[in-house]
Amino acid sequence: MKSTNITRTVFAGAILLCIPAILPGVFGQQPQRSNDELIAAAREIISTARFCALITQGTHGRAHARTMDPFPPDDHLVIWFGTNSKSRKVAEIRRHRVVTLYYFDRDSPAYVTITGLARLVNDRAEKAKHGKDDWKAFYPDREKGYLLIAVTPQVLEVVNEKKGIVGDAELWTPPTVRFSTGGRQPRRRPHPKRESLR
Repeated sequence: MKSTNITRTVFAGAILLCIPAILPGVFGQQPQRSNDELIAAAREIISTARFCALITQGTHGRAHARTMDPFPPDDHLVIWFGTNSKSRKVAEIRRHRVVTLYYFDRDSPAYVTITGLARLVNDRAEKAKHGKDDWKAFYPDREKGYLLIAVTPQVLEVVNEKKGIVGDAELWTPPTVRFSTGGRQPRRRPHPKRESLR
């Protein structure tokens, strides 16, 4: 009986020692990823996901989320949306420009969160460029009823387990890119432990 308990203890210990080797992306020290790698991984998830959640801040600090059909990000990772000019999201963006976008890959543990500044655009040329044929029924009067939202990223967080891009082993802080100006010049990311304490 005593021998059986010892065998079980040794076996359990061996399994625990093997877990970090089997799942280094979850428990081990994470390799430092460049901003370009993280942005490329984020673009891949965004392309796969197609839809995203646009989260705005309402009155009394309440968050409002809705599913959106965005345009692909441009070269500077600015993301455009079309919407009804009378919608709640437009009123909320007028009061509070900081928004969050959330994309996820339904078939794998991968997601992107972008926090950025939204601006409302009612320019005829931009509306002609950012329109979809299957939206015509929603916007019979595109001059008055159709409005664009452009979100310029400030912070991007990305997790993609298939590529080994996962959170910090201790604090679960996701790999992060901070943009210094208009999504054009990503800054170096602080260490995840320091970042999480800010």
